[in-house]
Amino acid sequence: MIILAATPIGNLGDVTERLVEALRTAPVIAAEDTRVTVHLLKALGIENRPKLISLHDHNERGKAAELVELARESDLLVLSDAGMPTVSDPGFHLVDAAAAAGVRVTALPGPSAVLTALAVSGLPTDRFTFEGFLPRKPGDRRGALRELAHEPRTMVFFESPNRLADALGDLAAVFGGDRRVVVCRELTKFFEEVRRGSAAELADWAAAGVKGEICIVVAGAPPRLVDLETGVTEVLTLVGAGARLKDAAADVASATGLGKRDLYEAALKRR
Repeated sequence: MIILAATPIGNLGDVTERLVEALRTAPVIAAEDTRVTVHLLKALGIENRPKLISLHDHNERGKAAELVELARESDLLVLSDAGMPTVSDPGFHLVDAAAAAGVRVTALPGPSAVLTALAVSGLPTDRFTFEGFLPRKPGDRRGALRELAHEPRTMVFFESPNRLADALGDLAAVFGGDRRVVVCRELTKFFEEVRRGSAAELADWAAAGVKGEICIVVAGAPPRLVDLETGVTEVLTLVGAGARLKDAAADVASATGLGKRDLYEAALKRR
């Protein structure tokens, strides 16, 4: 069995009892950085010395099959450096291979920078999307943001402190300087900071330099003001691209504020 275990994102006090027990009894641990795992075992006073296997972005594809076979015979505990494995961390390819091979996968839930940032942001939490790290290159980063410019859901990003000011500047340029943004820094740690403001305001703030682990939470795009006829045209365009009429009507309704039933019924008449 493969056990995905969430580890603290900063505060050691967030370790769960289930994680402690798993660390005490695990025969094998696949870790993003084995040095971090050794430090965690020492910090928790755990005497177990499991076999440690390095599992990171550069070797996961090559090791997945081997680890899946290992998990048939023995429990395999999988750890990232912080948070839940597979969430912008190694583990996805391993889980995919395990599912294909019929090997059981379970999880020990715990700290998550994504959900913590979303919860404290004050932005809508009923629908959100996690976008991971933005591209490093400015042109690629702006291209990625342009694809999200009309996303109606709250968006969560990870970002390097060294690129934060540039990322916020690009965000202001593409989304508009008045888009609501929350920067969460050093979550659960001593110097935790949650900074709220417009994209333009936070870009100016970050220009002086920011340190620490960073999450950016961005408000979704406001509904576009279009008439029903235009909305129906958009629905039929989505249908022509392969979407179901019901789903297309729901997507356009979310993006424009038009009634889903009105769009659906009007699109039926025009088909």
